[in-house]
Amino acid sequence: MKLKNVLLLVFLFVECVFFKVESKCVKGCDIALASYYVLPLVELPSVKNFMQSKIVTNSSDILNKYNKVLVTNHGNIFSFFRINIPFPCECIGGEFLGHVFEYTAKEGDTYDLIANTYYVSLTTVELLKKFNSYDPNHIPAKGKVNVTVNCSCGNSQVSKDYGLFITYPLRTGDTLKKIANESKLDEGLLQNYNPGVDFSKESGIVFIPGRDQNGDYVPLYPRTGLAKGAAVGISIAGIFGFVLFVICIYVRYIKKKEEEKDKLPRTSMKLSTQDGSGEYETSSGTGSATGLTGIMVAKSTEFSYQELAKATNNFNLDHKIGQGGFGAVYYAELRGEKTAIKKMDVQASTEFLCELKVLTHVHHLNLVRLIGYCVEGSLFLVYEHIDNGNLGHYLHGIGKEPLPWSSRVQIALDSARGLEYIHEHTVPVYIHRDVKSANILIDKNLRGKVADFGLTKLIEVGSSTLHTRLVGTFGYMPPEYAQYGDISPKIDVYAFGVVLFELISAKNAVLRTGETVAESKGLVALFGEALNQIDPLEGLRKLVDPRLKENYLIEDVLKMAELGRACTRDNPLLRPSMRSAVVALMRLSPPTQDCDDDDDDDTSYENQTIINLLSVR
Repeated sequence: MKLKNVLLLVFLFVECVFFKVESKCVKGCDIALASYYVLPLVELPSVKNFMQSKIVTNSSDILNKYNKVLVTNHGNIFSFFRINIPFPCECIGGEFLGHVFEYTAKEGDTYDLIANTYYVSLTTVELLKKFNSYDPNHIPAKGKVNVTVNCSCGNSQVSKDYGLFITYPLRTGDTLKKIANESKLDEGLLQNYNPGVDFSKESGIVFIPGRDQNGDYVPLYPRTGLAKGAAVGISIAGIFGFVLFVICIYVRYIKKKEEEKDKLPRTSMKLSTQDGSGEYETSSGTGSATGLTGIMVAKSTEFSYQELAKATNNFNLDHKIGQGGFGAVYYAELRGEKTAIKKMDVQASTEFLCELKVLTHVHHLNLVRLIGYCVEGSLFLVYEHIDNGNLGHYLHGIGKEPLPWSSRVQIALDSARGLEYIHEHTVPVYIHRDVKSANILIDKNLRGKVADFGLTKLIEVGSSTLHTRLVGTFGYMPPEYAQYGDISPKIDVYAFGVVLFELISAKNAVLRTGETVAESKGLVALFGEALNQIDPLEGLRKLVDPRLKENYLIEDVLKMAELGRACTRDNPLLRPSMRSAVVALMRLSPPTQDCDDDDDDDTSYENQTIINLLSVR
């Protein structure tokens, strides 16, 4: 580090102290917490995008460390819960402590929508107007919006026992007493940290002491967030002593990092399979994505980055056909075949390996086919392109022709067969863990294929239940998994039951039943109410997708609804297996002339007596 740079650092520090003493803050603190209230149908990747900072991006499991309720990198999280999200707390313009997040606007966004829905009152319309120049009601699509969230670094005049604070938006039902009880803090202490705040208004932002990664309150040391009086009280000798100390430490740190960098060996990650079994060995150093080399995967083609980039015109938006929790999906024609390329972040290497492993180990007509992969620059998986998108688009989207009832039954049967195959015909057994309409793809013949195996879990033969961290999508999770993390093939059965309800009604897994977001109900409860009526047929008629008109038999709808109810029973032991679901749906589905079993599918149902023995109740 050059001497002039050191002197410049000294000058800037001294200028900051002596000429900006009148500012309301001098410096921020390393970390603060934002209390994010999760609304229904909000996925965790969306939350992380809204609240993206170096703290969140640099550690994939940082959210788990600051929350009692388990959160993951994928899928949905529990609605109506608060999760604490860490972010740096800085002195903005010498005026106040806060952090500016960057949000990329979508068509139709307004300041009110951004402040009160996406950022759930962590910011205000006034702050958005102050730090942006857009028309509040006409923000251009893809416009960059500065979202300012206030924070606190503590106040030694109130207490020296607390140095980590939560930016906490008050909501309906929040009171001083309730917050004090939940945080186990004194009401007077909370009020002192928030002078002049009326907690009974149930709106606005307050600052409350937060717990660190170990669940402990952090004491306030003489560190950051200095108030005006404290800054003036620092002696001149102390300032210069501190400056020289910091510079010495900084110079030594830079020198040490440069020495370590020179000594650091260049390594890469190598992934290989043994005897084509799909079992991976990994050894990693500090290599980047460009160093992910040496993958050897049976039945999969390795593509170069140049080939994928050329086929997608450098991943141009015109080729983009989807966006998921793990990355974007692009359409391309590769080597004479229509493909879908999933581009994944390097941080998603676990999911990449998981999906690569599953889809090179299992092959079935009703599972999406993996063509190949690439590990240059980013992580890429190349699949067969399925012409008609996913089932969710057909049921909930706009501009799609409604699926006829016979196609809905066939798609249900196809999906059940794909799940039945991974549950009962592979060793080890695989559990999908994210079955939903968005992960069932529809081909040109309106047949279904199960996709997106990035969250798949395997269990050995003979095992029935494991315990794991929570992943998946809200509305499709069974009680034993959502509450205790119990995992078995029956969690896929439960989610499949929800998909059956979607096929009947074309409604989302969770839907609003009133004017407020809090008034929401799941399809499981909605169909339960209809089936428990004295005349269940009448209740079902009200739930059937009106676009079907009269082109269905209500008796068949009843059978599918009863199967859905059986699949979504609270007790997993009472749910049918996917094989039983297949048999039940075969009784509803007209015979097809295409071959349901390909070379790799060992599923057969030649024994008609099984069909006669199993029925839906």
